[in-house]
Amino acid sequence: MQFGGQGKPPVGVVFDCDMGTTVDDVLALALLYGLQGKNEIRVAGLSVSYPNLRAAEFADALARFYMGEPGPFSVNFAIGLHTASKMANETPMVAGLLDKKTPEGKPVYLHTIEKMNDTADPVALIRNALTAQYDQNGMVILAGAAMDTVKVLDLPGCRDLISRKVRYLTVAAGAYPSGQPEARILRDIPSAKRLFAEWPTPIVASGYEVGESILYPGASIEKDFAWSPAHPVADAYRAYKPMPYDAPSWAMTAVLYAVRPMENYFKLSEPGTITVTDDGRTQFNPSAEGKHRYLIADPAQKDRIVQAYTEIASMKPVRPQRFRPQQKKQDDPPKK
Repeated sequence: MQFGGQGKPPVGVVFDCDMGTTVDDVLALALLYGLQGKNEIRVAGLSVSYPNLRAAEFADALARFYMGEPGPFSVNFAIGLHTASKMANETPMVAGLLDKKTPEGKPVYLHTIEKMNDTADPVALIRNALTAQYDQNGMVILAGAAMDTVKVLDLPGCRDLISRKVRYLTVAAGAYPSGQPEARILRDIPSAKRLFAEWPTPIVASGYEVGESILYPGASIEKDFAWSPAHPVADAYRAYKPMPYDAPSWAMTAVLYAVRPMENYFKLSEPGTITVTDDGRTQFNPSAEGKHRYLIADPAQKDRIVQAYTEIASMKPVRPQRFRPQQKKQDDPPKK
Protein backbone atom coordinates (compact mmCIF):
# COMPACT_ATOMS: atom_id res chain seq x y z
CA MET A 1 0.00 0.00 0.00
CA GLN A 2 1.32 3.41 -0.93
CA PHE A 3 0.98 6.32 1.46
CA GLY A 4 0.23 9.25 -0.81
CA GLY A 5 0.65 12.72 0.64
CA GLN A 6 2.18 11.47 3.89
CA GLY A 7 5.82 11.16 2.95
CA LYS A 8 7.80 7.97 2.51
CA PRO A 9 7.05 5.29 5.14
CA PRO A 10 9.74 3.15 6.79
CA VAL A 11 11.36 0.55 4.55
CA GLY A 12 9.15 -2.43 3.72
CA VAL A 13 10.73 -5.83 4.46
CA VAL A 14 9.79 -9.11 2.80
CA PHE A 15 10.85 -12.07 4.95
CA ASP A 16 11.04 -15.38 3.06
CA CYS A 17 12.03 -18.12 5.50
CA ASP A 18 11.77 -21.81 6.36
CA MET A 19 9.67 -21.05 9.43
CA GLY A 20 8.95 -24.09 11.56
CA THR A 21 12.27 -25.85 11.03
CA THR A 22 14.70 -24.01 13.32
CA VAL A 23 14.08 -21.53 16.11
CA ASP A 24 16.28 -18.79 14.63
CA ASP A 25 13.48 -17.88 12.18
CA VAL A 26 11.10 -17.40 15.11
CA LEU A 27 13.59 -15.12 16.84
CA ALA A 28 14.26 -13.27 13.58
CA LEU A 29 10.55 -12.59 13.10
CA ALA A 30 10.31 -11.31 16.68
CA LEU A 31 13.28 -9.07 15.91
CA LEU A 32 11.54 -7.75 12.80
CA TYR A 33 8.34 -6.96 14.68
CA GLY A 34 10.37 -5.27 17.41
CA LEU A 35 12.06 -3.11 14.78
CA GLN A 36 8.63 -2.40 13.31
CA GLY A 37 7.46 -1.32 16.76
CA LYS A 38 10.40 1.12 16.83
CA ASN A 39 9.23 2.43 13.44
CA GLU A 40 12.45 1.44 11.67
CA ILE A 41 10.75 -0.92 9.19
CA ARG A 42 7.41 -2.39 8.15
CA VAL A 43 6.94 -6.14 7.74
CA ALA A 44 5.55 -6.01 4.21
CA GLY A 45 5.46 -9.75 3.45
CA LEU A 46 5.97 -13.07 5.18
CA SER A 47 6.44 -16.29 3.23
CA VAL A 48 7.19 -19.84 4.37
CA SER A 49 9.31 -22.07 2.13
CA TYR A 50 8.94 -25.16 4.32
CA PRO A 51 6.10 -27.04 2.59
CA ASN A 52 3.83 -27.84 5.52
CA LEU A 53 0.42 -26.31 6.21
CA ARG A 54 0.96 -26.32 9.96
CA ALA A 55 4.18 -24.35 9.43
CA ALA A 56 2.08 -21.64 7.78
CA GLU A 57 -0.40 -21.80 10.68
CA PHE A 58 2.58 -21.46 13.02
CA ALA A 59 3.80 -18.35 11.17
CA ASP A 60 0.28 -16.92 11.17
CA ALA A 61 -0.04 -17.43 14.94
CA LEU A 62 3.23 -15.56 15.47
CA ALA A 63 2.19 -12.72 13.16
CA ARG A 64 -1.25 -12.41 14.81
CA PHE A 65 0.37 -12.07 18.21
CA TYR A 66 2.11 -8.93 16.95
CA MET A 67 -0.48 -7.66 14.47
CA GLY A 68 -3.62 -8.21 16.53
CA GLU A 69 -6.30 -10.88 16.40
CA PRO A 70 -8.37 -11.12 13.20
CA GLY A 71 -11.44 -8.92 13.16
CA PRO A 72 -13.15 -6.11 11.27
CA PHE A 73 -10.47 -3.58 12.26
CA SER A 74 -7.39 -5.78 12.21
CA VAL A 75 -4.66 -5.71 9.59
CA ASN A 76 -5.16 -8.13 6.69
CA PHE A 77 -1.87 -10.05 6.55
CA ALA A 78 -1.48 -13.00 4.21
CA ILE A 79 1.11 -15.73 4.70
CA GLY A 80 2.77 -17.24 1.65
CA LEU A 81 3.34 -21.01 1.62
CA HIS A 82 5.46 -23.05 -0.77
CA THR A 83 3.34 -25.91 -2.10
CA ALA A 84 5.23 -26.93 -5.24
CA SER A 85 7.24 -29.56 -3.36
CA LYS A 86 6.15 -32.70 -1.55
CA MET A 87 4.58 -31.81 1.78
CA ALA A 88 7.08 -32.14 4.64
CA ASN A 89 6.57 -33.50 8.13
CA GLU A 90 5.40 -31.30 10.95
CA THR A 91 8.14 -30.43 13.43
CA PRO A 92 7.84 -30.74 17.23
CA MET A 93 8.30 -26.98 17.59
CA VAL A 94 5.25 -26.31 15.43
CA ALA A 95 3.15 -28.91 17.22
CA GLY A 96 4.22 -27.66 20.62
CA LEU A 97 2.99 -24.15 19.85
CA LEU A 98 -0.20 -24.90 17.94
CA ASP A 99 -1.37 -27.70 20.23
CA LYS A 100 -1.01 -25.68 23.42
CA LYS A 101 -4.43 -25.30 25.07
CA THR A 102 -5.99 -23.07 27.70
CA PRO A 103 -7.46 -24.68 30.85
CA GLU A 104 -10.79 -24.58 28.97
CA GLY A 105 -9.32 -26.66 26.14
CA LYS A 106 -9.13 -23.85 23.58
CA PRO A 107 -6.01 -23.04 21.51
CA VAL A 108 -3.75 -20.54 23.24
CA TYR A 109 -2.57 -19.07 19.94
CA LEU A 110 -5.18 -18.27 17.33
CA HIS A 111 -4.57 -18.22 13.60
CA THR A 112 -6.66 -17.63 10.50
CA ILE A 113 -5.06 -20.36 8.38
CA GLU A 114 -6.92 -23.68 8.46
CA LYS A 115 -6.51 -25.01 4.91
CA MET A 116 -4.26 -24.53 1.87
CA ASN A 117 -6.62 -21.99 0.30
CA ASP A 118 -6.06 -19.75 3.33
CA THR A 119 -2.42 -19.28 2.33
CA ALA A 120 -1.07 -17.10 -0.47
CA ASP A 121 1.03 -18.07 -3.46
CA PRO A 122 4.52 -17.11 -2.22
CA VAL A 123 5.85 -15.86 -5.54
CA ALA A 124 2.87 -13.58 -6.10
CA LEU A 125 2.98 -12.45 -2.48
CA ILE A 126 6.62 -11.38 -2.76
CA ARG A 127 5.96 -9.63 -6.08
CA ASN A 128 2.91 -7.81 -4.74
CA ALA A 129 4.68 -6.75 -1.54
CA LEU A 130 7.53 -5.24 -3.55
CA THR A 131 5.15 -3.55 -5.98
CA ALA A 132 3.58 -1.69 -3.04
CA GLN A 133 6.89 -0.12 -1.98
CA TYR A 134 8.31 3.23 -2.98
CA ASP A 135 11.38 2.98 -5.20
CA GLN A 136 14.45 1.88 -3.21
CA ASN A 137 12.30 1.57 -0.09
CA GLY A 138 12.02 -2.21 0.02
CA MET A 139 14.33 -5.04 1.00
CA VAL A 140 14.19 -8.82 0.93
CA ILE A 141 15.57 -11.05 3.69
CA LEU A 142 15.93 -14.71 2.73
CA ALA A 143 16.38 -17.27 5.50
CA GLY A 144 15.44 -20.46 3.76
CA ALA A 145 15.65 -22.17 0.40
CA ALA A 146 15.61 -19.75 -2.52
CA MET A 147 12.96 -21.42 -4.71
CA ASP A 148 10.19 -18.84 -4.21
CA THR A 149 12.31 -15.69 -4.09
CA VAL A 150 14.14 -16.65 -7.26
CA LYS A 151 10.92 -17.44 -9.14
CA VAL A 152 9.89 -13.81 -8.81
CA LEU A 153 12.54 -13.17 -11.47
CA ASP A 154 10.43 -15.17 -13.95
CA LEU A 155 7.34 -12.98 -13.63
CA PRO A 156 6.89 -10.38 -16.39
CA GLY A 157 8.65 -7.12 -15.59
CA CYS A 158 9.89 -8.28 -12.20
CA ARG A 159 13.61 -7.95 -12.82
CA ASP A 160 13.10 -4.25 -13.43
CA LEU A 161 10.65 -4.08 -10.53
CA ILE A 162 13.23 -5.59 -8.15
CA SER A 163 15.94 -3.24 -9.41
CA ARG A 164 13.68 -0.24 -8.76
CA LYS A 165 12.15 -1.25 -5.45
CA VAL A 166 14.78 -3.25 -3.56
CA ARG A 167 17.80 -1.72 -1.88
CA TYR A 168 19.50 -5.06 -1.39
CA LEU A 169 18.89 -8.71 -0.58
CA THR A 170 20.31 -10.28 2.57
CA VAL A 171 20.67 -14.05 2.63
CA ALA A 172 21.13 -16.20 5.75
CA ALA A 173 22.64 -19.23 4.05
CA GLY A 174 25.98 -20.67 3.00
CA ALA A 175 29.46 -20.42 4.53
CA TYR A 176 32.03 -17.78 3.59
CA PRO A 177 34.44 -17.20 1.99
CA SER A 178 34.06 -20.95 1.44
CA GLY A 179 33.02 -23.89 3.56
CA GLN A 180 30.96 -27.03 3.90
CA PRO A 181 27.54 -27.25 2.18
CA GLU A 182 24.89 -25.58 4.34
CA ALA A 183 21.31 -26.78 4.87
CA ARG A 184 19.46 -23.81 3.36
CA ILE A 185 21.55 -24.06 0.19
CA LEU A 186 21.30 -27.86 0.03
CA ARG A 187 17.51 -27.76 0.12
CA ASP A 188 17.43 -26.36 -3.43
CA ILE A 189 20.86 -26.03 -5.02
CA PRO A 190 19.61 -25.00 -8.50
CA SER A 191 17.57 -22.12 -7.02
CA ALA A 192 20.52 -20.98 -4.92
CA LYS A 193 22.72 -20.99 -8.03
CA ARG A 194 20.19 -18.86 -9.91
CA LEU A 195 19.71 -16.45 -7.03
CA PHE A 196 23.37 -15.50 -6.77
CA ALA A 197 23.84 -15.49 -10.55
CA GLU A 198 20.76 -13.50 -11.57
CA TRP A 199 19.44 -11.37 -8.70
CA PRO A 200 19.74 -7.77 -9.96
CA THR A 201 20.46 -5.88 -6.72
CA PRO A 202 23.39 -6.07 -4.30
CA ILE A 203 23.41 -9.17 -2.07
CA VAL A 204 24.85 -9.42 1.44
CA ALA A 205 25.18 -12.98 2.72
CA SER A 206 25.40 -14.06 6.34
CA GLY A 207 27.00 -17.47 6.54
CA TYR A 208 26.49 -20.33 8.95
CA GLU A 209 29.64 -19.37 10.78
CA VAL A 210 28.33 -15.90 11.75
CA GLY A 211 25.11 -17.07 13.38
CA GLU A 212 26.95 -19.97 15.02
CA SER A 213 29.36 -17.55 16.71
CA ILE A 214 26.62 -15.30 18.17
CA LEU A 215 24.16 -17.25 20.29
CA TYR A 216 20.80 -16.04 21.51
CA PRO A 217 20.83 -16.55 25.30
CA GLY A 218 18.20 -18.95 26.54
CA ALA A 219 18.10 -17.03 29.82
CA SER A 220 16.45 -14.17 27.93
CA ILE A 221 13.46 -16.40 27.16
CA GLU A 222 12.68 -16.85 30.85
CA LYS A 223 13.42 -13.24 31.83
CA ASP A 224 12.65 -10.86 28.96
CA PHE A 225 9.47 -12.52 27.68
CA ALA A 226 7.89 -12.98 31.11
CA TRP A 227 5.70 -9.90 30.65
CA SER A 228 3.24 -12.15 28.77
CA PRO A 229 1.91 -15.30 30.51
CA ALA A 230 1.64 -16.89 27.05
CA HIS A 231 4.22 -15.73 24.52
CA PRO A 232 4.55 -17.65 21.22
CA VAL A 233 8.26 -16.92 20.82
CA ALA A 234 9.04 -18.21 24.30
CA ASP A 235 6.82 -21.27 23.84
CA ALA A 236 8.34 -22.04 20.44
CA TYR A 237 11.84 -21.74 21.92
CA ARG A 238 10.94 -24.18 24.71
CA ALA A 239 9.34 -26.61 22.25
CA TYR A 240 12.34 -26.60 19.90
CA LYS A 241 14.81 -28.17 22.34
CA PRO A 242 14.90 -29.05 26.02
CA MET A 243 15.80 -26.02 28.10
CA PRO A 244 18.19 -24.52 28.93
CA TYR A 245 20.14 -23.88 25.72
CA ASP A 246 21.49 -20.97 23.70
CA ALA A 247 20.44 -20.84 20.04
CA PRO A 248 22.50 -19.93 16.96
CA SER A 249 21.21 -16.67 15.50
CA TRP A 250 21.59 -17.40 11.78
CA ALA A 251 18.49 -15.55 10.51
CA MET A 252 18.79 -12.83 13.15
CA THR A 253 22.20 -11.78 11.79
CA ALA A 254 20.68 -11.16 8.35
CA VAL A 255 17.80 -9.16 9.86
CA LEU A 256 19.99 -7.01 12.09
CA TYR A 257 22.38 -6.13 9.28
CA ALA A 258 19.60 -5.53 6.76
CA VAL A 259 17.77 -3.02 8.94
CA ARG A 260 20.77 -1.38 10.59
CA PRO A 261 23.64 -1.60 8.09
CA MET A 262 25.41 1.50 9.40
CA GLU A 263 25.55 0.36 13.02
CA ASN A 264 28.75 -1.64 12.37
CA TYR A 265 27.51 -4.72 14.17
CA PHE A 266 29.43 -6.81 11.65
CA LYS A 267 32.47 -6.43 9.45
CA LEU A 268 31.81 -6.54 5.72
CA SER A 269 33.90 -8.34 3.13
CA GLU A 270 35.32 -6.70 0.06
CA PRO A 271 33.08 -6.80 -3.06
CA GLY A 272 32.98 -9.95 -5.10
CA THR A 273 30.81 -12.70 -6.52
CA ILE A 274 29.26 -15.63 -4.69
CA THR A 275 28.75 -18.84 -6.63
CA VAL A 276 27.17 -22.13 -5.61
CA THR A 277 28.83 -25.40 -6.58
CA ASP A 278 27.04 -28.55 -7.67
CA ASP A 279 27.44 -30.07 -4.20
CA GLY A 280 25.98 -27.03 -2.43
CA ARG A 281 29.10 -25.20 -1.34
CA THR A 282 29.20 -21.42 -1.53
CA GLN A 283 32.37 -19.79 -2.83
CA PHE A 284 33.28 -16.11 -2.74
CA ASN A 285 35.56 -14.66 -5.38
CA PRO A 286 36.78 -11.08 -4.81
CA SER A 287 36.07 -8.68 -7.65
CA ALA A 288 35.96 -4.90 -7.79
CA GLU A 289 32.88 -5.16 -10.00
CA GLY A 290 31.09 -7.75 -7.88
CA LYS A 291 27.70 -7.03 -6.31
CA HIS A 292 28.06 -9.49 -3.45
CA ARG A 293 29.53 -9.23 0.02
CA TYR A 294 29.38 -11.39 3.12
CA LEU A 295 29.23 -10.60 6.83
CA ILE A 296 32.19 -11.27 9.12
CA ALA A 297 31.62 -11.69 12.84
CA ASP A 298 33.39 -9.04 14.92
CA PRO A 299 34.14 -10.39 18.42
CA ALA A 300 34.28 -6.83 19.75
CA GLN A 301 30.61 -6.36 18.80
CA LYS A 302 29.26 -9.64 20.17
CA ASP A 303 27.88 -8.27 23.45
CA ARG A 304 26.37 -5.29 21.66
CA ILE A 305 24.64 -7.58 19.15
CA VAL A 306 23.24 -9.87 21.85
CA GLN A 307 21.94 -6.83 23.72
CA ALA A 308 20.17 -5.62 20.56
CA TYR A 309 18.73 -9.10 19.98
CA THR A 310 17.29 -9.49 23.44
CA GLU A 311 15.99 -5.96 23.89
CA ILE A 312 14.28 -5.71 20.51
CA ALA A 313 13.02 -9.28 20.08
CA SER A 314 11.32 -9.20 23.48
CA MET A 315 9.52 -5.89 22.97
CA LYS A 316 5.79 -5.77 23.58
CA PRO A 317 3.74 -5.63 20.36
CA VAL A 318 3.03 -2.20 18.95
CA ARG A 319 -0.12 -2.54 16.89
CA PRO A 320 0.44 -1.24 13.35
CA GLN A 321 -0.98 2.08 12.25
CA ARG A 322 -1.56 3.14 8.68
CA PHE A 323 1.44 5.42 8.85
CA ARG A 324 3.60 7.18 11.39
CA PRO A 325 6.35 9.63 10.42
CA GLN A 326 9.64 7.80 10.27
CA GLN A 327 11.78 8.47 13.33
CA LYS A 328 15.13 7.18 12.17
CA LYS A 329 16.57 6.82 8.70
CA GLN A 330 18.91 3.94 8.00
CA ASP A 331 21.33 4.57 5.19
CA ASP A 332 22.22 2.13 2.46
CA PRO A 333 25.02 -0.35 3.20
CA PRO A 334 28.58 0.69 2.42
CA LYS A 335 29.23 1.03 -1.28
CA LYS A 336 31.84 -1.02 -2.95
